[in-house]
Amino acid sequence: MSSSNDIRATFLGYFARNGHTVVESSPLVPRNDPTLMFANSGMVQFKNVFTGQERRPYSRATTAQKCVRAGGKHNDLDNVGYTARHHTFFEMLGNFSFGDYFKEQAISHAWELITKDFALPKDRLLVTVFSEDDDAAALWRKIAGLPDEKIIRIATSDNFWRMGDTGPCGPCSEIFFDHGPSIPGGPPGSPDEDGDRFIEIWNLVFMQYLEEPAGVRNPLPRPSIDTGMGLERFAAILQGKHDNYDTDTFRAIITESANLTGQDPDGPFRASHRVVADHLRAGSFLVADGVMPSNEGRGYVLRRILRRAMRHAHMMGAQEPLLYRLFPALERQMAAAYPELSRAAALITETLQLEETRFRTLLDRGLGLLEAEKAKLGEGEALPGDVAFRLYDTYGFPLDLTQDALRAEGRAVDVAGFEAAMTEQKKRARAAWAGSGEAATETLWFDLKEKVGATEFLGYSTESAEGTITALVADGASINSAAERREVAVVLNQTPFYGESGGQQGDAGVIRAGDAVIRVRDTQKKLGDLFVHVGVVEKGDVEVGTAVVAEVDHTRRSAIRAHHSATHLLHEALRRRLGTHVAQKGSLVAPERLRFDVSQPTPIAQSDLDAVEAEVNARIRENAEVTTRLMTPEAAVAEGAMALFGEKYGEEVRVVAMGRDEDATDRQGHYSIELCGGTHVRRTGDIGLFRLVGEGAVSAGVRRIEAVTGEAALAVAAEEARLLREAAAALKANPAEIPARVAALLEERRKLERELAETRKKLATGGAAAEVETLAGLRVALRDVGEVPARDLKGLAEAILKSGTADVAALVSGEGGKASIVVGVGEAAKGKADAVALVRAGAAAVGGKGGGGRPDMAQAGGPEAAKAAEALAAIREALSA
Repeated sequence: MSSSNDIRATFLGYFARNGHTVVESSPLVPRNDPTLMFANSGMVQFKNVFTGQERRPYSRATTAQKCVRAGGKHNDLDNVGYTARHHTFFEMLGNFSFGDYFKEQAISHAWELITKDFALPKDRLLVTVFSEDDDAAALWRKIAGLPDEKIIRIATSDNFWRMGDTGPCGPCSEIFFDHGPSIPGGPPGSPDEDGDRFIEIWNLVFMQYLEEPAGVRNPLPRPSIDTGMGLERFAAILQGKHDNYDTDTFRAIITESANLTGQDPDGPFRASHRVVADHLRAGSFLVADGVMPSNEGRGYVLRRILRRAMRHAHMMGAQEPLLYRLFPALERQMAAAYPELSRAAALITETLQLEETRFRTLLDRGLGLLEAEKAKLGEGEALPGDVAFRLYDTYGFPLDLTQDALRAEGRAVDVAGFEAAMTEQKKRARAAWAGSGEAATETLWFDLKEKVGATEFLGYSTESAEGTITALVADGASINSAAERREVAVVLNQTPFYGESGGQQGDAGVIRAGDAVIRVRDTQKKLGDLFVHVGVVEKGDVEVGTAVVAEVDHTRRSAIRAHHSATHLLHEALRRRLGTHVAQKGSLVAPERLRFDVSQPTPIAQSDLDAVEAEVNARIRENAEVTTRLMTPEAAVAEGAMALFGEKYGEEVRVVAMGRDEDATDRQGHYSIELCGGTHVRRTGDIGLFRLVGEGAVSAGVRRIEAVTGEAALAVAAEEARLLREAAAALKANPAEIPARVAALLEERRKLERELAETRKKLATGGAAAEVETLAGLRVALRDVGEVPARDLKGLAEAILKSGTADVAALVSGEGGKASIVVGVGEAAKGKADAVALVRAGAAAVGGKGGGGRPDMAQAGGPEAAKAAEALAAIREALSA
């Protein structure tokens, strides 16, 4: 068995032998990218090298990089412990070329390493390439000898990597391992690709373009390579496991956890053992890299990780702190590769023990602090505000709880001091914050919110409202006025414009200030309740303090409302049809469409989709009133309301109910009832018409449904009707007869294709003896077979050779304006003629590059079909040489 340590050493050793500098893992806190909370991939420490801002003394590098994904865009925390491959902490093995080698060498390295050094069976490997990356596909055929069916072309962004909206980018090629037919799932690009049978083990990024702001993509002067292989999932493969948590490193920690808690590692608390093992790794490495538990930023994420693990330890019945007692098992497994664990061992164990002890006695400690601080006060003296803030910040005591605890003694709290401490904490947060995982929240918005306060939203009841401009922002700075044609972000004291959230897009419209007009194209929410209207001054000048009238684009808002209300009906219809396991996992509500992601392990059958569509339309025709109420979250859930994925709820929530169902006593007779902050139609009939237009996979266990309503749905229906009429006219049939007529035509076509193929075969193989030349002592059939499909050439060449009339068969076809060439070499010509060399000679004549196959059968192509004669002449010359 290859241990995780052996795998890491083998990987780094291989690339070291091949001219790469072994570079230590960078700390988990990025030094060169303030937009990231934690290092989440191997290329993070080389970002400035790739962009040309930094130069290193080497042009090739290899690393085993520590990574954490537990916040912002890359957040796997909630899945950890319940899946085979989700982790908060993981290791990314990678090799990098900074303008040195490119695709061919990167693919050669990858193939050699995994099939020779790691000895993975070639027949269990397949690759994906970006659909337009012919070079990569050809290289995989050439280097790995993979057949076309194992080189899968992917047209989506899954196989095209970008550093950001601008900057270096390029196609990817991913290597997959096949765990075998006993595991459900299909290959990448297939309808059931989200199964676990085919597992991605290595991603090769070919960084060859520079994305410019205008969307222009230009070739990089020095194309580069960035690869990433997850050590944990690769170890699972090499150790014969299908689950990362069954590998040696995790198993050692889990075994120790079982010993200390007395709970079976594979019993009822299996997930808890996994959570503890994973979070121990993340917490220990974060502490080693200088992150300490706190209530803000990275420290808060660390505390959240540790307390999740500690909760699971408590669930397993641990009577005393557990994590610090598990650290020695982690140190034994990983300190050789990461000596910082040993260097910080005392700090790590102390931090883990202290944090768990604090967690267990949180409430008691808070009350104890309050009593201790009161003892320091004189009679009638108010509790200092900073103490009250500490109770709030560290122990979760709200200010009013502290005030109630002191009220019986007639003692007050220094509220001004509390607010000053809160302000000071916000200042520290602005100064120290290093990102949300996607981009840092600009300090500007903190300052503006403190200055102008939150925006009051009026858009539930109106699409037009008066307000006052409280702030203007342009080019990242606060300004007092904006002239005509200036791009500007506008903050109002109150607005009818909905700010994007919960999947619903922000409103557009106009803001009028006298004769001045601001055209708003989008509305965003900053810091939760600061509404920012993004647009351009279309006419006149505007300035802060001006009274305005804000008018939402009614047509656009109405379309958004219809789509949003339709998602609620769709959600309930899916749950009733498929089961209550269906839960929303994300959505997009736009004026032209809706996108709805739900938990669903398998593709949704067409019959189920048809039934769901019919159910939603029936509820629309019902034209029931849509009602909203403000309630506490607890009361709303008690009445059967569903909370939506990704929403954050405060002390009060909006509860949206629609449709009638007298039997739904758990929902007070409503068909659908959900917690939702979005805008909705007044009656379900306002949705108009509902049409499903797409269903597919998003990720493992998540399906995406796309649909349209109202005018968009009518447009879809009209287009389908037009196409049906055209098809009926072309078939000279009525619409009801189309399926039978099409089936008959397809059968007739298959019959003709069979007859055509036989005719072509006879023409290609049954020619006179004069059609066979003698070259270099060999009988050679050189034939231009017209527009015979390229897929048939190999069979024709084999038929000619089997007929015994020729020793070498070279065929050229021009199907679709492109030349295809196949050369076959029979038994008598083996060792005297090489099919690969001959086909490459022919390919050069038709503008092609390369060609591949075996010495006895090879194929190639080129764009110039008209040069079939030249290709045959080139093959003739190559044989004669």
